[in-house]
Amino acid sequence: MAVSSSISIGLMISLMFGSIMVASASNLYQDFDVTWGDGRGKIFNNGDLLTLSLDKASGSGFQSKHEYLFGKIDMQIKLVPGNSAGTVTAYYLSSQGPTHDEIDFEFLGNLSGDPYTLHTNVFSQGKGEREQQFHLWFDPTADFHTYSILWNPQRIIFSVDGTPIREFKNAESIGVPYPKNQPMRIYSSLWNADDWATRGGLVKTDWTQAPFTASYRNYKAEASNNGAWLTEELDSTSQGRLKWVQKNYMIYNYCTDIKRYPQGLPKECSMY
Repeated sequence: MAVSSSISIGLMISLMFGSIMVASASNLYQDFDVTWGDGRGKIFNNGDLLTLSLDKASGSGFQSKHEYLFGKIDMQIKLVPGNSAGTVTAYYLSSQGPTHDEIDFEFLGNLSGDPYTLHTNVFSQGKGEREQQFHLWFDPTADFHTYSILWNPQRIIFSVDGTPIREFKNAESIGVPYPKNQPMRIYSSLWNADDWATRGGLVKTDWTQAPFTASYRNYKAEASNNGAWLTEELDSTSQGRLKWVQKNYMIYNYCTDIKRYPQGLPKECSMY
């Protein structure tokens, strides 16, 4: 499908789903529903702040009221402080069903003083296994930081505080499915995953530290039909920053894992 057709379909479906909008921090009540956790997810300060908490009985989560087909999504998040080993804070876009599309940030907790692992993945038509993992160049528990997803018909860009950390390009020309037809909601959850999250499950959640809490604010979604994001790409400066992050802070890249793919790396890896 030509890019122009993708854009036209995207705008049409965006209109259908009411996502031609710009949302801001004052709209957390209007833009999100706390969907599970039996009171562990809360919205405060006239809709300026949302928190999720986890204890031994349950985690919690929320989702957006709107669906998006392409867009630029920003959220400021302050992660669980202290000994967060075993916990996962997930923040992602997803459609539903066995052939769903998904664009993931997952923050894997760790022992006090050890760095979080930022796990990213992209699913198209139900297939993921496109993991890249990073450490961050700051303490993500000390203050709020902005985590962004740019999703347009040509590429998906993951950014942290405006610095790109990953680009996933549309590789349909070489037979790789790309998320372009399924509107997605924003989801976030805080949950216990101590069977795998920290050192492969060797470090368990210390429930004496519960409740664990992650905080959210300053949500912004751009999905207008004339936004610059619709054709946005990385300029030379941004490409340089992306290379800096990947050289210094990337700890896993599926596109270099020849042991995992002895018969050959996934086709899209040839584009990077």
